[in-house]
Amino acid sequence: MRVFKFGGASIADAGRMAALLPVIRDEQQPLLLVLSALGKTTNALEVIVNLACKGQKQEALAATNRLEEQHLEFAKALLDEAYYTVAATALRNHFSELEQAVNNSHTAFYDYSYDQIVCMGELLSSHMFSFYLQQNNVPNEWIDIRKVIRTDATYRDAVVDWDYSKAAAEAVIGSVLQQGKIVITQGFIGATIDGKSVTLGREGSDYTAAILAAMLHLESVTIWKDVNGLQNADPKLFPNTVKIEAISYNEVIEMAFYGAQIIHPKTIKPLQNGNIPLYVKCFLDKSLPGSVIKSEVDHAHYPPLIVLKDNQELVQVTTRDFSFITEDNLSKLYSIFHDLKIKINLIQNAAISFIACIDNREDKVKALIQALGRDYKVSVNDRVHLLTIRHFTPEIVFELTKDKQILLKQETRKTLQVVMK
Repeated sequence: MRVFKFGGASIADAGRMAALLPVIRDEQQPLLLVLSALGKTTNALEVIVNLACKGQKQEALAATNRLEEQHLEFAKALLDEAYYTVAATALRNHFSELEQAVNNSHTAFYDYSYDQIVCMGELLSSHMFSFYLQQNNVPNEWIDIRKVIRTDATYRDAVVDWDYSKAAAEAVIGSVLQQGKIVITQGFIGATIDGKSVTLGREGSDYTAAILAAMLHLESVTIWKDVNGLQNADPKLFPNTVKIEAISYNEVIEMAFYGAQIIHPKTIKPLQNGNIPLYVKCFLDKSLPGSVIKSEVDHAHYPPLIVLKDNQELVQVTTRDFSFITEDNLSKLYSIFHDLKIKINLIQNAAISFIACIDNREDKVKALIQALGRDYKVSVNDRVHLLTIRHFTPEIVFELTKDKQILLKQETRKTLQVVMK
């Protein structure tokens, strides 16, 4: 048994979703299908969150109604009349839950409100796909993953309760797979012990696919994308990218840590624990071989692996009393970042200064500067870029940094990182 994960690009419109039918029919064994939200739906839901948390509830509800109309139009294009009628009822039930979340949202509980609203995207897309497969005589069971994946209450980046979730996965999902049926569920989301929706971090659908494969001891995970496997850089940002045929878990973990979007940072570990290979294939042409991520890669020779993170903030902290940035100050600084749940993408410290490169999240940066400013002098470089190159060469470094203002540079034997404007 295998896991197939379909991202937003693979179900961006009704035609693309329908084109997945042969991919599924060609399998001669039960499948676990994990779906993301329809393309751009998560972004639309984030707009609704921001409107609702700013007190603009009517505008948020109007945006919700527009999103509902879009999903109903999608379902009408995908399904025949009988299945559309049933699907429309299911979709409207989800939108009723969404409207309630909008009305209950508040800026003081932004992360909580975010998760109650944004979780709807995957529920909507997966339900429509379930009805489409039923219409085409592909038996399947739609399962709300919030009844399986239990987490703590760290909203927007929840931590999975592995023991509870594994037992639930075996009981709820495993039993259906053993009956020879396809299971359709959602990536990215889960629920707390008291049933509140949570998200597992952006791009968390890959993570969902990985943990379910590990919990159920499945054969492999395949992530279906609109590219022919893994590339050495984001082809939307860099021309002339190079396809990687095979790559090790360790190398991908490095790429994910530095911000590569193709695989979620937490995805690889459960696969590595179970020695489960991860395939990245192109849904536009399933005959293409794609790429594989596995434990060991024979005679690995990688091209430069490039990750560019835009919209970064470079925060510099300096002690007011000229005390050194050693254990006491470092402990205090790390505690501030930890308490605010801010991930540091690059870090460097000197005698009396500490520098961190972080994502520019408006709701986090302001609180961070305020907290740091109580004991330290703080300066910030806005809207900078963080470039990371694994297996770098002098030529690629020159090409990617020429005509840029270099604010910070770090280099090890295999990895170069540059903060630039």
